[in-house]
Amino acid sequence: MPPATSDNPFTGVQTLKVGPERDGQRIDNALAAMLKGVPRAAIYRLLRTGQVRVNAKRAKPDTRLATGDLLRIPPVRTAQREGSGAPPAALVQQLAASVIFEDRDFLAIDKPAGIASHGGSGVSFGAVELLRAARPSAHLELAHRLDRDTSGVLLFARTRTGLTGVQALIRAGEVKKQYLCLLTGKLERAKFDVNAPLRKSVLSGGERMVRVDDAGKPALTFFREIERYRDASLVEATLDTGRTHQIRVHAAHAGHPIAGDPKYGAREANKRFREIGLKRLFLHAGRLQFDLGGRAYSFSTPLPEELRSVLDALQLGRLFFRE
Repeated sequence: MPPATSDNPFTGVQTLKVGPERDGQRIDNALAAMLKGVPRAAIYRLLRTGQVRVNAKRAKPDTRLATGDLLRIPPVRTAQREGSGAPPAALVQQLAASVIFEDRDFLAIDKPAGIASHGGSGVSFGAVELLRAARPSAHLELAHRLDRDTSGVLLFARTRTGLTGVQALIRAGEVKKQYLCLLTGKLERAKFDVNAPLRKSVLSGGERMVRVDDAGKPALTFFREIERYRDASLVEATLDTGRTHQIRVHAAHAGHPIAGDPKYGAREANKRFREIGLKRLFLHAGRLQFDLGGRAYSFSTPLPEELRSVLDALQLGRLFFRE
C-alpha cells in the first residue's frame, strides 16, 4: 500500500489492498500516515461522513485494518488543509522537553494537561503532531491515548513492530495502566472495584459523553486509597479495560467523582477545590508497564507541581467542606 504524499495525492477514488504492515492498525492512524498534508480534522470528517470504507462497509475511526482488507479512499487533496499553519514553537519545545524515555521501538513523554493526544475535533495540534514537528525525520505513532485534561505517561511507537506489539498487548489486557486521582467525599473502603459497562455517545455539539449502561462495553477499574484528607482521598486507579473516560465515569458512579472534573464531577466540590488552586482535572497517568520481545518496559512520572500543591493545601487543612 503506497503512501500518499503531496507528490502522489489521492485525486480520485482509490481502492487499496491492506498489506501486513498495517495489520491491526486503527484506520484513523493509517489514514494520517498515508494522507500526508491532510489534517486530522479532515480525516475524521471523511470517516464521519462515511466516505472511507473497508470491505464496502463504512469505517469508524477505531476500525482496525487487517491484511487483505479492501480500503476505499475518496478523493483527497492537501488543499483540504485547514489553514492551521505551523504549530506554536513554544508548544513544540515543551513537548520536545517532555520526553522521558526512548529506544529503537518506543518513545514516552510526560504529557502536560491541556494538550490532546492528537489533533482533530477542533484541536489543531496534539502531542503527536507537536512531536513530529520537533522531530521531522522520526516516525512516530500513538500507541494509546490520554484525555486532553489528563497528564502523565503517553507512549509513542517508533516502529511498526513496536506499535503492533504493544497494541496487541493492550487488547489482551496485558499492559498495566495506573493513574493517580483525587476522589471527592469520604471513602467507605480503602480498596474497591467498579465493574460497570460503559456506553459512549456524542452530543449534538460534538461533545463526547460516557455513561454506565447495561448495553455498553464491559469496563472494570480497581481503586486503592493512598492518602486520606478531609472529604477527599488520593487514590490509585488501575485499569483492567481502557474505555473512554473510564476512571472519571466509574469514580462518579461510585459516588466519588474526581476533583476538578467539569463533565462528571460535583459542582460545589469543584468550586471549593478551585479556592485552593485546583484549576484542572485531578487525574494523572502515573505508570505504564508491559513486557514485549523479552524486555520489560516500565514508565512512570510524578504528580505535576500544580496537583502536588493541592495536596499540600489539603494536608494543611485549608479545605473545609460544609457538613
